[in-house]
Amino acid sequence: MLALYATAPDPNSPLDSVAVGERPEPDVPDGWVRVRVRAGSLNRHDLWTLRGVGIKPDQFPMILGCDGAGVTEDGRDVVIYPIVGDPGFSGDETTDPSRTQLTEKHQGTFAEYVVVPARNLVPLPGSMSHPQAATLGTTYLTAYRMLVTRSGLPAGSTILVQGATGGVSTALIQLGRAAGMRVWVTSRSEAGRARATELGAHQVLEQGARLPERVDGVFESVGKATWTHSMRAVRPGGVIVCCGATSGPDPSADLQRLFFLQISVIGSTMGTLDEFRRLIAFCDAAGVQPIVDRTYPLEQGREALELLEKGTPGKLVLTI
Repeated sequence: MLALYATAPDPNSPLDSVAVGERPEPDVPDGWVRVRVRAGSLNRHDLWTLRGVGIKPDQFPMILGCDGAGVTEDGRDVVIYPIVGDPGFSGDETTDPSRTQLTEKHQGTFAEYVVVPARNLVPLPGSMSHPQAATLGTTYLTAYRMLVTRSGLPAGSTILVQGATGGVSTALIQLGRAAGMRVWVTSRSEAGRARATELGAHQVLEQGARLPERVDGVFESVGKATWTHSMRAVRPGGVIVCCGATSGPDPSADLQRLFFLQISVIGSTMGTLDEFRRLIAFCDAAGVQPIVDRTYPLEQGREALELLEKGTPGKLVLTI
């Protein structure tokens, strides 16, 4: 079968190990299902795999791609939940110590076929295409968990999303608006601010700008470049939910403000299978259409990865 894969880890020149070619069709273990992949979305995780982060050298060659959507052999249109954990684990799956994301241990979705546990397949709603649904597993699920599960904020809250152009930020704007929240967004670029407005943000500001009022919650994925602003933007008793630190992981904690204003700082990562199901149901019911910024055929996967590494707004999807 045709696949986009990493031949070996390369920390210094990760794209040098990208290949497009034939790979063996996957065997199907008991309790697993083979899916004919129709679309898979790119994530930063793919670049980490190419660098050898979270994967052992003896696991290469590794087919890339954490997220995807396709068709089962019995004709069902499905979306793939990208986390494979211990089937005997109970509780919040994000805390399962044995959990792995596709491409960390199991071959990924950038191929004609992928195999995953049967429980990882969620029906594709008629309101979405395969490319749209392929964006849900990492970025939209991360945003949903931050917004719905971790923040604890009700409809009518005012939230600030730091950064307008990333996949998680895009999802937060759409989901926050659909959930009845007042969504404010910052971006350092005029193009980013225009994009946030198009996505439905109620107010868009320059990065670091003084806000009209303090917000109930701030949603952080930028880190060092925006953390001081986030701490000053949230109201007393408010919450900051953080899922990443793309500008660096070493912000000033501003502990005096933290304890005096009783600000809650909450970490969040990915999401559970139940949250994934609820995310899809929410998008379907609320009319949220996941944003696909650009599509490439599988054969042009290297070109898409090059664009991802350089930095691009929104989601890139490979169609297969």
